[in-house]
Amino acid sequence: MSESFIEQVHYVRIPVKDLELSAQWYRDVLGLQLLNNTGELAILKVGEGPFLLILVPTNDETFAHFTINNKQEFSIGFTSRELSKFHQHLIDHQVKVEDIKEDNGHFFFHFYDPNGNKLQVHW
Repeated sequence: MSESFIEQVHYVRIPVKDLELSAQWYRDVLGLQLLNNTGELAILKVGEGPFLLILVPTNDETFAHFTINNKQEFSIGFTSRELSKFHQHLIDHQVKVEDIKEDNGHFFFHFYDPNGNKLQVHW
């Protein structure tokens, strides 16, 4: 195997319908740090690491998830040490959220941003 020239994933871009509303939602509901909103894109920092989430406005009917056998599958997975509290926090903020599930000691759930992008959080 050859040495990789890639050091890390720096950012992921996701489509949104309303940039201002989405930037506020990711900041206020998910608690991400809004670094910049240029009107053409919004940049949010995830946790203390170097990873960024970039919101890109579009009028197209497109999402940051994909389907397998017509079932929506997430592309972006977050971690949270406070999975149950985070789940309740999303419910309290009227976020579309699925039940917490367990798979061999691995707990997770899926939720949707205001644009319909399917996301996952696990611990």
